[in-house]
Amino acid sequence: MSVFLVFIAILLAAGLAWFAVGVARGSSRALPPIEGDGLEEPPTGLPPVLLPEHPNPEDIDAVRFALAFRGYRMDQVDQVLARLRDRISVQAALIQALTAQLKAEPAARPEEQAADD
Repeated sequence: MSVFLVFIAILLAAGLAWFAVGVARGSSRALPPIEGDGLEEPPTGLPPVLLPEHPNPEDIDAVRFALAFRGYRMDQVDQVLARLRDRISVQAALIQALTAQLKAEPAARPEEQAADD
């Protein structure tokens, strides 16, 4: 019986030594040095949010923003909203110009020209 207890004690000591070496190796990894005063904007893991010149609904669905301390990065959200605002204003001006052109030119439609011939 005493040989069994000695064997259990040796196994327990080996397990504790193995655990201690593992913990010591894990804690010896050096942390990366802090550059500057440490208050700079952290690097993001995502590329910058870019929309194509003429975004379509699929492009808008694919937009992903990097997470910041309190939600999304405001600069990325502001950039996307500004691009969408500009694109919508261009489209609204184009629609307005085309509507005004249709009202100003009472040109005959192709169906009416075919009926006249």
